Amino acid sequence: MYTLTLKKGEEKRILAGHPWVYANEIQKIEGHGEQGSIARVQAHDGRLVGYGYINHQSKIIVRLLTRDETPIDKNFFFNRIKKANDYRLSLGYGDNYRVVFGESDLLPGLIVDKYADYLSVQFLSLGMEVRKAMITEILVELFNPKGIYERSDVPVRSKEGLKEVKGALYGEVPEEVIIEENGIKLEVDIINGQKTGYFLDQKENRDNLKHYAKGKTVLDCFCNAGGFSLCAAKYGAAEVTAVDVSEEAIASVKKNAVLNGFTNIKAIQADVFEELRKYKKEGKKFDVIILDPPAFTKSKDTVKAGYHGYRDINMLALKQLNKGGYLITCSCSQHLTINLFLDMLKESVAATGVNARLVELRTQGKDHATLIGTDEALYLKVAVLHII
Repeated sequence: MYTLTLKKGEEKRILAGHPWVYANEIQKIEGHGEQGSIARVQAHDGRLVGYGYINHQSKIIVRLLTRDETPIDKNFFFNRIKKANDYRLSLGYGDNYRVVFGESDLLPGLIVDKYADYLSVQFLSLGMEVRKAMITEILVELFNPKGIYERSDVPVRSKEGLKEVKGALYGEVPEEVIIEENGIKLEVDIINGQKTGYFLDQKENRDNLKHYAKGKTVLDCFCNAGGFSLCAAKYGAAEVTAVDVSEEAIASVKKNAVLNGFTNIKAIQADVFEELRKYKKEGKKFDVIILDPPAFTKSKDTVKAGYHGYRDINMLALKQLNKGGYLITCSCSQHLTINLFLDMLKESVAATGVNARLVELRTQGKDHATLIGTDEALYLKVAVLHII
């Protein structure tokens, strides 16, 4: 087993709750072992900091699993995954939810999402990658799914020295899976859809439209599969317009509208920025506008450009809201902090000359809860503004 000794004082951040140990925090490395194997991390004076899996190819050289001498074996992972699932069940989650959210469930690098009778998984760290077969066995024991599909086709794996991969790990997974969320049926593509198949993190925020949609004209920008649009229709919107640049997304919205018998959803394939500018020229306004764009900044180096992108799209949306209307605006970029998000909204409101009040400030669903000390996992910001 490897033993890693930290430089003096470097243990403070880790002991405060963060499970990552960076290579530049290490004073010395002793012992030997396989990459991905369990390593001991200790403070400068020899005090135990914790045990986790090691990867010399990553800047995050160790991802901690435990801070005590608990044996890390199959039973360890079984209990961790079961505990994570029990937490979700205690909150009322049932058919579709995030079962495991990596570090937030003390399982660094593992994502498990449940879609009805199927599981979609991501192995984002070397430590989880080398335990893939064992994790799959545990998931079969706990959930008895019809199929498990791996969606590790994400660039972040390169930071661990891993290639992007996808494919079935157990059973068979169809291209289309029908799920039910907030009383609405949706067709989800686990094999080729966004993330692990669908944006489960917005479930509660979509349901929150019940407070704002009734009798209103709603514009759903960056609509993807139409989760917000469908909820708006369910909760009595007079008219819903869904816009996305993706042809596949628009086809999905139309299919899901038919699946639920909604006839008041108009799906448009267009660039959202251009569509909002077109509405300005036409003088077309809405009572509720939803902005749920992809991350405009995916690294610290692009925060400034991303900030401007968020500001521009929010300014365009604010101009197309009726008096008394609501802007429901989101950012899923972890690098755009909550303070930057609020600063961006202040600039957007000031630049458009409207009066707006902050009604709600929300985040990702409770199945995506964040471990205190790991700010990276608190990525989703959702603000509800009321135009007065």
